[in-house]
Amino acid sequence: MDQVVGIIELKDRLLSRSSVANEVFLQQRESENPLKKCLTWWDLAWMSFGSVVGSGIFVITGQETRGSFSYLRVELGDFVAFLVAGNILLEAIVGAAGLARSWSSYFASMINTNADFLRIRVSHLANGFNLLDPIAAGVLLIADGIAMCGTRGTSILNWISSVISFMVILFIIIIRFIRGKTSNLVPFFPYGARGVFRAAAVVYWSYTGFDMVATMAEETKNPTRDIPLGSVGSMTMITVVYCLMALVLSMMEKNNELDVNAAYAVVFERLGMKRAKYLVSICALKGMTTSLLIGGLGQARYMTQIARAHMIPPWFALIHPRTGTPINATLLVAIPSATIALFSSLDVLSSIFSFCTLLIFSLIVVALLVRRYYVKDTTVKRDLVKFLACLFVIIGSSIGIAVLWNPNKTGWIGYAVAAFIWFLRTLGMALLPKQRVANVWGVPLVPWLPSLSVAMNLFLVGSLGYQAFLRFVICSAVMLIYYLFIGLHATYDVARQNQQA
Repeated sequence: MDQVVGIIELKDRLLSRSSVANEVFLQQRESENPLKKCLTWWDLAWMSFGSVVGSGIFVITGQETRGSFSYLRVELGDFVAFLVAGNILLEAIVGAAGLARSWSSYFASMINTNADFLRIRVSHLANGFNLLDPIAAGVLLIADGIAMCGTRGTSILNWISSVISFMVILFIIIIRFIRGKTSNLVPFFPYGARGVFRAAAVVYWSYTGFDMVATMAEETKNPTRDIPLGSVGSMTMITVVYCLMALVLSMMEKNNELDVNAAYAVVFERLGMKRAKYLVSICALKGMTTSLLIGGLGQARYMTQIARAHMIPPWFALIHPRTGTPINATLLVAIPSATIALFSSLDVLSSIFSFCTLLIFSLIVVALLVRRYYVKDTTVKRDLVKFLACLFVIIGSSIGIAVLWNPNKTGWIGYAVAAFIWFLRTLGMALLPKQRVANVWGVPLVPWLPSLSVAMNLFLVGSLGYQAFLRFVICSAVMLIYYLFIGLHATYDVARQNQQA
């Protein structure tokens, strides 16, 4: 009997989809107290800037939305949303740990040229896990503690410090044009095209700052207007700054001589500019601190929404009545992150983080296509079959290109065939009737731009290598076991309650 009930519940969770009303209104009851609406587009833009600048440049170079989790519950259903929820949690924990490790590297570089100077080596632990970093763990806990005290105060602290960071970045760019050498750019592609795409795949983790903005919708005064303005404005500015900073770093020193843990600080010291080294290090520390602060805010909001769906215990959805922040959800990310930061090196963390980020972005794009081309009880079966066929072939051809790329196959015929199949299926989808249009803001060139995004994301996943894939599979297996034994039953029960409500 229990097995029959379990099968019924699993079928329901696989096929059913949530509703906008459920995500926006009903589930807020689980938090008991509301989040405070105190943010504008200005706050969101600098939150995005502070998060991306801290985690990327200095480290690895109508309706309210509730972020990628709720969007996927509505469009792709409960089970897919759970897989994303697990990856969001993994992304949050690993990303915060990696950023904290980089913070300690920059701090150490102010004292000694060895970025591992303040870490404790334990010889009997495996390589990549044998340098204990208590400073990283401590900084992470302090940043999350500040984030728990209030959203508005954290936002003001962030945008003031981000303006300072922007000024220092301009200083670095100017100094580069004075002291840099164009000869250091030769060869321009030292590791070839594969090196470029592998680096692009890893760098993806720094762009999660833009995604964090969407998680703050519940605390935004006018989310329909402010979230697009904040995201697009900050993305434009940061993309330009990112490219310039990568260029100036390459011109200041040969790529094989760069310190991978604290690149900008060490390169200034080698050029004899010790005062500039300290300025850069302080700015980098400040940038990474604000990134930890914003990460603490956004990650906790993700966990709050996931807990509202009972995929994790609803205790984590509670909002503190005085601070108006999800303290329990913040601690859920902070404590494991601090533990991992204590043991794991940056290179181990960055690959698994980027894998999770790329997968989440891919699923969000798929959800966008589903939203545009499918409406339950409206889309005719023939069009649905055609849409699904096109979608699966687009995903399959994208995976095919990544598979051809990864084992170092250089023949162009395989790539041409896979790309041609991708083009035909995208064209086929473009000829299908759309069932929805965007109300206010919308992605243009559908399905071409989303289809290209799927292809690029999956291609970059294939560039991460075997170890990242293996770590991801292990983590996903653990998530699946949890869902089948715990999450499945809890989400089924709360879905029935919400339907009755």
